[in-house]
Amino acid sequence: MTDNVEAARHIIERMERLPASLWQVKARVIVGTATFFDGFDGMAIAIAMPAIIAVWHLAPHEVGILLGSGSFGQAIGAIFFGWLAERWGRLNVAILTIALFSISSLLCVFAWDFNSLLVLRVIQGIGLGGEVPVAATYISEIAKARNRGMFVMLYETIFGVGIFVASLIGVWLVPNFGWQSIFVVGALPAFLAIAMRRSLPESPRWLASRGRIAEADRIVGKIEQTIEGYGHTLPPPQPLTVAPRVENGRLAELFSRFYLSRTIVAWSICFCAGFLSHGVTQWLPSILTTVFHLPLRDSLAYGVLSTTMAIAGGLGCAFVIDWMGRRNWFVLSFVVCAACFLILGWVGQPTLGLVIVLTTIGRFFSSSAVTLIYLYIPELYPTRLRATGNGTAGLWLRLGNGAAPMVVGYLLAAEGIGIAFTILGGLAVIGALGVAKFAFETNRRVLEEISP
Repeated sequence: MTDNVEAARHIIERMERLPASLWQVKARVIVGTATFFDGFDGMAIAIAMPAIIAVWHLAPHEVGILLGSGSFGQAIGAIFFGWLAERWGRLNVAILTIALFSISSLLCVFAWDFNSLLVLRVIQGIGLGGEVPVAATYISEIAKARNRGMFVMLYETIFGVGIFVASLIGVWLVPNFGWQSIFVVGALPAFLAIAMRRSLPESPRWLASRGRIAEADRIVGKIEQTIEGYGHTLPPPQPLTVAPRVENGRLAELFSRFYLSRTIVAWSICFCAGFLSHGVTQWLPSILTTVFHLPLRDSLAYGVLSTTMAIAGGLGCAFVIDWMGRRNWFVLSFVVCAACFLILGWVGQPTLGLVIVLTTIGRFFSSSAVTLIYLYIPELYPTRLRATGNGTAGLWLRLGNGAAPMVVGYLLAAEGIGIAFTILGGLAVIGALGVAKFAFETNRRVLEEISP
């Protein structure tokens, strides 16, 4: 066992010395393409919903259930596939999730009523919910400490690009070809699974943590040769200050004395960020058509503006996160969201212009907080628990995603738009206070030194 620990330590030291190169870019592009379609498919139901309402004459509570159904499937997928990735490997499980959400997207095309689409969206959500945390775990484990923040955040921004593209082409697809067309496009990543299997190696950190030292050594050696082939000179490995543990993780360890506070913080951040993001994103096209009576094409066009700001939020966070730190950005995001949504709530009956301006600002910061989750949460746990910790936190993100459309839908029907925004603003205040009080900083630290 001592020999394995020292060998695992050396594997990590070699990974931490790798300079930025085309190899990392390739990995981000391939995995990021899957995450792009995860964002695309997650937004597809919101884009299709105004047209579905008109065809099936859905009540507001049915709309809320459909909008939230995928998120509850994602909650199941996040925790199950996170657990599975600790046993089967990051890459194998990522490929499985891609196949599941792609096939389910295609099946959504054939839904004939509320109940059939509800079932298919839950199944699709299981795959969607598993892909993002497992892929984020993989990307975190191939990144080095010094620039891990920008490295992971630029990758995660691709999720927002998927949402943006769904909104952009939905303006053209749905009015011209029907709501089913958006789900046809969402089935395309099924072909990506083959390329991922052929082009990417398993995470050396995961292999080392499982005692599969020879495989990890072979993969790191190939990566080193590839990077040297690009003309880079590899610096000597720097000693790791802690000894990595070569053992299997246990779910109960998330609630141990050392990790319990981290788990509570992770779950709280995920629920708040997920609720705030989907509370606006999923309902905005329908609010614009039902409350402000905009034509379908115009409401979808405003949705494009909102998702553009979501991408800008992720990019803005990426370029300052290694300087500003994770904790400070979370606090800033929740505070700005609180201000935007409480203003809309206090106005009571806001104008169309005010709703668009403040929800767009809110989208900038709420989306950046969601993106930041997939950098911060994997940093809180060791390799033996990383996918599990990320997946269980993802469960709470998806619960927030799923609860928000239902709560907002109920409040819109019963109390009006003002109280809906007030609830969103109040939750943002709670999120800001919780992070400021209990979260801790992980910036620029080697993963094994943060989480022994």
